[in-house]
Amino acid sequence: MFSLSNTHQYFLYTGPTDMRKSFDGLAGVVQQHFNRNPLNGEVFVFINKRRDRLKLLHWEPGGFTLYYKRLEKGTLEIPDIQGDTCHISWSTLMLMIEGIGLESVKKRPRFGQ
Repeated sequence: MFSLSNTHQYFLYTGPTDMRKSFDGLAGVVQQHFNRNPLNGEVFVFINKRRDRLKLLHWEPGGFTLYYKRLEKGTLEIPDIQGDTCHISWSTLMLMIEGIGLESVKKRPRFGQ
């Protein structure tokens, strides 16, 4: 069951990721590039070089969960950032997955922002 929501913190690795990596390989990328503990409950997002595949690594009580999405057409848009890692919001992740251009989206102000 898909148990991710806007209550989690999401971290994007913008470098190309070998999609043959599984739980331990991706956890190693988290430790090496994010300098974070992959067991802390945050969600780490990885995209391949062609930007048509995406993996999310998440630690839940009892073990790792790995989500994998392969696009049949089109590519994933990556936010324009400096460096190879960044914190992204749940809404940005959903826009990326749904194929909505990140630059064309205008977010209206909400309470607490």
